[in-house]
Amino acid sequence: MSDPPRDPERPATSAEPAASAHPETSAHPETSAEHATSGGGPGTLSLGAGPGRWVLFVAVLGSGMAMLDSTVVNVALPRIGRDLDAGMAVLQWTVNAYMLTLAGLILLGGALGDRYGRRRVFVVGVVWFAAASLLCGLAPSSEVLIAARALQGIGGALLTPGSLALLQATFAPDQRARAVGAWSGLGGVASAVGPFIGGWLVDGPGWRWVFLLNIPLAALCVPVALRHVPESRDPAARGRFDATGAALAALALGAVTYALIAAPDRGASPGVLVPAAVGLVLGAVFLRWERRTAEPMMPLAIFGSRQFSAVNAVTVCVYAAFGGFFFLSVLQLQTVAGYSALQAGTALLPTTVLMLLLSARSGELGQRIGPRVPLTVGPLLCAAGMLLMMRVGPGAVYVTDVLPALVVLGCGMVALVAPLTATVLASVDVARAGLASGINNAAARAAGLVAVAALPLLAGMGPEAYRSADEFAATFRRAMPLCAGLLVCAAALAWATVRADVLRDVRDVGDVGDVPPAPDASGAPEARDGKGAGAEGGGGERRCRPESTYHCGIAAPPLDPGNADPDPNRNPTPDPDPRPGPERPPAPPSP
Repeated sequence: MSDPPRDPERPATSAEPAASAHPETSAHPETSAEHATSGGGPGTLSLGAGPGRWVLFVAVLGSGMAMLDSTVVNVALPRIGRDLDAGMAVLQWTVNAYMLTLAGLILLGGALGDRYGRRRVFVVGVVWFAAASLLCGLAPSSEVLIAARALQGIGGALLTPGSLALLQATFAPDQRARAVGAWSGLGGVASAVGPFIGGWLVDGPGWRWVFLLNIPLAALCVPVALRHVPESRDPAARGRFDATGAALAALALGAVTYALIAAPDRGASPGVLVPAAVGLVLGAVFLRWERRTAEPMMPLAIFGSRQFSAVNAVTVCVYAAFGGFFFLSVLQLQTVAGYSALQAGTALLPTTVLMLLLSARSGELGQRIGPRVPLTVGPLLCAAGMLLMMRVGPGAVYVTDVLPALVVLGCGMVALVAPLTATVLASVDVARAGLASGINNAAARAAGLVAVAALPLLAGMGPEAYRSADEFAATFRRAMPLCAGLLVCAAALAWATVRADVLRDVRDVGDVGDVPPAPDASGAPEARDGKGAGAEGGGGERRCRPESTYHCGIAAPPLDPGNADPDPNRNPTPDPDPRPGPERPPAPPSP
């Protein structure tokens, strides 16, 4: 059953504000409710001026906390297990409790900012994240640590999309691409140095400082945000939040994750089978709810685009493999190869450094030759890198055993991540680009958390495996082919389903189900072939392309607001109001 078409006169639904973390919800001086005391109201700032630099600093610092935390914690897992006398299940939950709430709530983060103020919600997210980090750092037991990590994920769901929304709301239209590019690149640096910083902290003051590090960062971020970041909100953001959908998604993922993590210790007992069944039922209820509710968090009609569905299937396979690999490889390096936490964290740097240096060129290559080849070759290279990691054992030499595997893996990630993001944005109408990016990001995080839960079970890893070098090495060698198999599936899916011309020709927006197009100047829906208000008169086409060229998507593809290509039949001119869809007021008819 399809979602009912949305009345153009009806206020934006919670699904549209969810994408509001992206361009759909950019605030402008004429729609903002408040202005900053630091000058330069919403939608007017320049990256070259002082107020604009302060906003970029706040956005990078806030999102950098979450990006840093997503990579830094893995390095600390062996020490956490030993200090808390915990088994493998606790290590899995330490990662997954954070990912669970982040993946389940990230689509609502922007919606809250639209309604209550983007700066306000961002600051709440930073404070929430810092408070949860403090609780993690002081946790006296594994139970408290896991609960605090879940609270951290809630804060991350507020500040991660919120940081991008700040940039979209405060910078002038001709400055946004530069601002988002700088935000993405500097955020990638945080992801890259995360394992190194984590290893240094674990070997130095201790693993608790991996979490306590966020406290001074938040203490710097909050007052600067309150002083220098303009407040903005979307007056059209009304209607209900899809809290029911978010709760159903989180509970379904949580129940399935619990069953997978508990299975190695409890076997096929009622304590495993019942949560698994409950999770599957809740997943079905979630899909039914999203299909029937008038204001869904994740409108299922968007999956009517064949390209969008295909690239999300590729994303799930790829990031399930990545999630399992990065979880187990750090344990392999420390437990089996005998590396210190600092050495293990530093060992992973080549993958992220390669992505930072080469992702822009990879995106350009994808635009020239199409995404089909990069999305096929990239996963195959990543699979080869993971198979090469099977050579890492006791006494492994970094240069000959570890580095080749990580370089091959990094080259594969370079090849696929930027074209993957571009294909996601190109596969939907420009008015849904931010929503599409958010769904793709959430899908990747959900795939990663399921992989972290399932891979030890599938590889036959016992609850105490990480304490024994021999046992862990044996299960690691069984796990890597499973990860490689997921990547081979991703490559096969990409080759079979992703169109080579999707980034060059107009997107296949004719198959987007019941997703309503934006109204044109007369208030009528835009033509399905993309030739409505965006390409007046001359039959020209406007395509959606990534706003950022730098990608460091280790845990998930980067959030990207997307940007409309100029009409190819006209000389490009600045768009006075880049808001797409229902937020854009009707444009004057073309002459």
